[in-house]
Amino acid sequence: MKVKDVMHKGVDWVSPDTPITEIAKLMQGHDIGCIPIGDGDHLIGMVTDRDIVCKGLARKDFNVARMTAREVMTEGIHCCREDDDLAKAVHHMETLKIRRLPVINKSKRMVGMISLGDIGQSATVDLLTQCVKGVSAHH
Repeated sequence: MKVKDVMHKGVDWVSPDTPITEIAKLMQGHDIGCIPIGDGDHLIGMVTDRDIVCKGLARKDFNVARMTAREVMTEGIHCCREDDDLAKAVHHMETLKIRRLPVINKSKRMVGMISLGDIGQSATVDLLTQCVKGVSAHH
């Protein structure tokens, strides 16, 4: 099975200057837990619901009206290709201990996102078990 058979298609990103309130509304509206952050046509990071809480809300200087994606995002992007075998993407997620992975095409353009939920819907029980154990292990 290939990543493209499992991923969510048509994922967009927001700029690093996007207010976290807007990001939270996007997450709520799309029932998702992360938003990729892009600058120009390059992905530069990811904001998760956990980032908003731990790097935003928990800060002493938290100001909901002024805080942006840049201040809470996890920098750097790890991704997989749409033509990768699902097992390869799962191994990548396990190694990095991440629950979501952007998917790019041959032109290095983001075309989707793969998450634990996607894997749970399509993967074999063995692959799913391996993935959940790997990404859930204590750091």
